[in-house]
Amino acid sequence: MPYIRQTGRRHECRRCTQECVRYNVWLLSLLTFCEWLANTPGSIALHESLYAYPVIESIHVLTLCLFLGLAVMLDLRLVGIAMRQTPVSEVADRLLPWTVAGFVVMVISGALLFYGIPVRTYQNIFFRIKVVLLMLSGLNAFLFHSTIYRKVAEWNLLPVPPRRARIAGGLSLLFWASIVVAGRMIAYNWFDKPI
Repeated sequence: MPYIRQTGRRHECRRCTQECVRYNVWLLSLLTFCEWLANTPGSIALHESLYAYPVIESIHVLTLCLFLGLAVMLDLRLVGIAMRQTPVSEVADRLLPWTVAGFVVMVISGALLFYGIPVRTYQNIFFRIKVVLLMLSGLNAFLFHSTIYRKVAEWNLLPVPPRRARIAGGLSLLFWASIVVAGRMIAYNWFDKPI
């Protein structure tokens, strides 16, 4: 095991010094980008606006409700809990267009929220957790639609879909519940340094 010594926020390790330096440079470059972004006129105007930020935040929450409500309905069908007599393809055909529309507006409004307060948001641990969960959720959806859902004709009418479809639906429910909790926790800054 390598000799490891921690002093404050620095990490010194004989084997991984170069890797640590590369990782810290990458993080600093993201922070530098966020600092630049925070000083753009649009970011300042959005952050200092009396109405724009709260309106965008409300749009983000409302489209989250639209997206999440429909995604949960589809996921519950995939898990085999709800709408067991309705073919999976029919549920998907009816819900996915609205789900995608809600998702697009939710992403745009979320990006604007980040644009309004980029440095504080970037440094928030809950934001980072949310981003990781969003990537995992996207990977889950991609894998579901590119593999399992391609063979939906074989299991479309089954009250309880095959195991892989149930796992994808269950993971989606878990990821999105976690994303909502992490997103809500972004507002709290328990880990920020006192000024």
